[in-house]
Amino acid sequence: MVLLVTSASGANGVGYGKLLAFDHGGKALGPFSEDARIVDPRGLGVKGALLFLNSGSNRILALDGKGRVVGDGGAIAGLNPGGGNFGPDGRYYVGSRAARTIIAFAPTLDKPGEPVLPSAVVPFPRGFAFGEDGTLFLASGIGPGSEGDNTILAFGAERKLDSTWKVEDPELSPLDLAIAPNGNVVVSSEHPFGVPDATTTIREYDRSNGHLVRVLAPDRGIGFRKPRGLRFGPDGHLYCVAQDEVVLFDFVSGKCNGACVRLPHLNGQAVILFD
Repeated sequence: MVLLVTSASGANGVGYGKLLAFDHGGKALGPFSEDARIVDPRGLGVKGALLFLNSGSNRILALDGKGRVVGDGGAIAGLNPGGGNFGPDGRYYVGSRAARTIIAFAPTLDKPGEPVLPSAVVPFPRGFAFGEDGTLFLASGIGPGSEGDNTILAFGAERKLDSTWKVEDPELSPLDLAIAPNGNVVVSSEHPFGVPDATTTIREYDRSNGHLVRVLAPDRGIGFRKPRGLRFGPDGHLYCVAQDEVVLFDFVSGKCNGACVRLPHLNGQAVILFD
């Protein structure tokens, strides 16, 4: 199993613009794939033996265990994909920064995507995931042009807004969202967004009502600047990719275990473990 990280480039930063691989000890193994269709990569998802990747070239790609592209949805005009996650129906869901909604694709990538929420449902989507009961939790954050808001929305099985689930947290500015093993909603946060001395944390919210449960923060000596993609490992540990590093948390205790990866100029966007 390798740890894969997408590192943005271009307008999103000075990163590598690659899908990078690391071993269990955090050693850099180089690009997982050199396919030219991987441009300014963003969200990641795994289904069976395939890795799904959102490319800044407005493509969704499926890769095998050797980094070969075995599926390509083709160029999708105006997609501007962000995060990616598989839904309970087996489809691959993608956050569209241009349409400001979530779009679902068949895992075969041979059909047009279907919006599952209204267009412009949020000013700027910043990560989403599905709860055990099928609830879709969507983080609404601040975009590169300072547009947006700072909240998390919940949509029930029929994709209607659940007004009973409400986050009231003035220190929240979400960058990605994941569902913890206990079912709660977890986000990476940089508040205020884009400010050099922003407070960077991991924030946990009760799955039933959106109330803040606790805040996880790194120990001294860990930069934890620009936290982005979140992913839980099979052991329940939480990985968070950030600028120059991937930081590991023991989610049960809330303890920060330090940086499991350090790489200068890593402009991390998403992280995932892949066999």
